[in-house]
Amino acid sequence: MTDRNKFGFSPLTPDEAPARPRDRRPGPMGAAVRETAENLAEATEAKIEQRRRNAEDAKAFRAAAAEGRVLSDLPLDRIRTDALPRDRLELEAVAQSDEMEELKASIRARGQREPIEVWAEGDGYQLLKGWRRLTALSQLFAETGEARFSTVTARVAADPRDRLARYIDMVEENVVREDLTFAEMAQVAIAAALDEGVDEIDPDAMVGRLYGALHKTKRSYIRSFVFLLSVLGEDLKFPKAVARNLGVEVSRALRRPDAVEALRARLAEAADAEAQTRILTEFLESAKPAPKEGPAPAPSPKLELHVGATKVTARGRECRIVGTTDYSEVPRDRLERAIRAFEAEIGNTARIRRL
Repeated sequence: MTDRNKFGFSPLTPDEAPARPRDRRPGPMGAAVRETAENLAEATEAKIEQRRRNAEDAKAFRAAAAEGRVLSDLPLDRIRTDALPRDRLELEAVAQSDEMEELKASIRARGQREPIEVWAEGDGYQLLKGWRRLTALSQLFAETGEARFSTVTARVAADPRDRLARYIDMVEENVVREDLTFAEMAQVAIAAALDEGVDEIDPDAMVGRLYGALHKTKRSYIRSFVFLLSVLGEDLKFPKAVARNLGVEVSRALRRPDAVEALRARLAEAADAEAQTRILTEFLESAKPAPKEGPAPAPSPKLELHVGATKVTARGRECRIVGTTDYSEVPRDRLERAIRAFEAEIGNTARIRRL
């Protein structure tokens, strides 16, 4: 049997085997194909990662837009201001004021620094916050015709909100800056209560809903001005000029029905804010109760004594104690025990005297 196969080759002997293994490295074409495949795999992974990031960014952008955190440059002529009554009285005077000129000078020099806030309505927008900035830009565009004043940077509140929430948003900015008078805040409460889209019809209760973040004392002042504006109406021609204390006191005095008509008649004749203030002040003077006739009551006798380092002054129903002790540092329970002991001793003395 021969060792040759059918093709006529015999096995190689060790001496005939090649001295080194075969070079299996790819040739130029194979290397190019392999490199192309590797690059394609890397590009595919990069595209997948980029698409994932794009999806996350798009989701974050949609969430920001829904929450009103996206700023847009909007044409001035697409923004209307008639959906809500403004939270300022005498808007024409504000538009022509020195403060408006200062704001225009700032925007002319540095551009609009703070965005306004709007919400989408129909094919345009309605103003929520920033009436002064919008007015300043409109005036600058009318005066100069420059394209940079033809748009306004705005935050668009795309989420649907009820009318009351929009009123709160409108006043929030100016209330925080303490830029509104009590008359203006009261006027917003009255206007909101009259709005058919709001479920609260009582202006007094509306104060609590609009200005819930304010201290209760301030809310009390606003309620006084709500009453003042409600009963005096248009006869109070210069409500912004009414000082806080004057308005509160007049409101208290007007609780008497017979006083309202007489005051309204006089206020209707006021030519300016000074005349109005004078009429309100005179009304308060006339509303004070007349002093009671007869001799003035004799003052209560005063008793003073010293107990150790403590001075005690007693007069009528008042007892004043002054000593070297800082009573604010005394523990509350200890101070209460001392007061109870004092009251008990005074009570026993009073009973003995009655006996």
